[in-house]
Amino acid sequence: MTLRTSILAGSVLAAVCLTGVAIAQDQPAAAPAPAAAEPAADAAPAEPALSPEATKGRYLATAGNCITCHTAEGGKPFTGGLAFPTDFGTIYSTNITQDAETGIGKWSLDDFKKAMRQGVRPDGAHLYPAFPYTSFTKLTDEDVAALYAYMKTLGAEAAPAKANTLKFPYNQRALMGVWKSLFFKEGTFKADPAKSPEINRGAYLVEGLGHCSACHSPRNFLGAEKDDALLTGGVFNDKSAGGAIRQWSATNLTQHATGLGGWDVEAINAYLKTGLSKRATVFGPMNEVVMNSTKKLTDEDVKAMAVYLKQVPAKEGNSGSAPSKEQLTQGETVYTIRCGTCHLPTGLGSETLGPSLVGSAVAQAPSASTLINIILYGPKLPAPPAFSSPRKQMTPFADEMRDDEVAAVASYVRNTWGNKAGAVSAADVAKQR
Repeated sequence: MTLRTSILAGSVLAAVCLTGVAIAQDQPAAAPAPAAAEPAADAAPAEPALSPEATKGRYLATAGNCITCHTAEGGKPFTGGLAFPTDFGTIYSTNITQDAETGIGKWSLDDFKKAMRQGVRPDGAHLYPAFPYTSFTKLTDEDVAALYAYMKTLGAEAAPAKANTLKFPYNQRALMGVWKSLFFKEGTFKADPAKSPEINRGAYLVEGLGHCSACHSPRNFLGAEKDDALLTGGVFNDKSAGGAIRQWSATNLTQHATGLGGWDVEAINAYLKTGLSKRATVFGPMNEVVMNSTKKLTDEDVKAMAVYLKQVPAKEGNSGSAPSKEQLTQGETVYTIRCGTCHLPTGLGSETLGPSLVGSAVAQAPSASTLINIILYGPKLPAPPAFSSPRKQMTPFADEMRDDEVAAVASYVRNTWGNKAGAVSAADVAKQR
């Protein structure tokens, strides 16, 4: 339940991003379900049935995507140890199994509530907001108790916490008390009586358990979300397969034209539920959000999230100044040579070549880091594949294009066919190498 952000309030997210410069096609037909196989004679015994409260808690843990952030690569589930590189240093997720010494086995329900609601450990020390208690504070008493009941079923796995490597003074936990007094608003979710039950359920999931704003909102110099720009897009760090730390951008989730303005409820719903919609496919760090969380939620809950996002008022993110005429001219040349064959001169792409870039939320995100990553390395699709596509994987251009060429074509894509976003510099590209 921690996040991979470039700042202390971190993100996974996830988050990358809802919307993409990736595949746009109809959802493939579901394959027929295979016949049930007879259990092998030496099959492992079935897990004991959970109580109704713990079963609910397991579902809530899925909605919160706890397993992604509390499981290191190659590690046992929920034992922590996943690194979150931030601008303040590296924070590691912790063991949330029932081990008494290295996990939360000694925690009472009240201890658990204080961590979720107030960001405070049983010993009274402040938790860093890389654990998104700033969102989890909205959870109801019943849901916190159900989560606790599920955590009690996880068993005990010894996994000592890795030491954070934060810079001074950010390594002084006591200072988090000051941070909280400035930026943290404790309190459970309050339904809006003027909104439908479906919208309120969507708001509870997006604002609370889903903690979408943690990735999709810009932050101030102390790592707090900017309240006046919530869901307009953010940035975060993530480790690539080769171990390099690269920045990614999370898109604008409001109804602005640079965000989800061109998405209908059906497209948002399909993206969250399957990873594939008529507007985009899931890729990058957002793979974990969809594959480990939203894909496993009920149809009703996913639709509620889509309905809620569709009514978030439009707000433009700050993407910087427009590119020069000279840079756009260079970008058009690079696009014609490198990109036009698949994405077409119109930017609309096709079913069998490249996806449409027109109105792309990724292309128009306040930060161009995700777009740069795609140009350099291609999209990182889910593994194993979550869907079939007639399109071949995009060719990476990291070894074929100079930084100024990547910057120029990215600026061109961000400011052509009605797209509108800030210029990309060669220095921006160099950071992603």
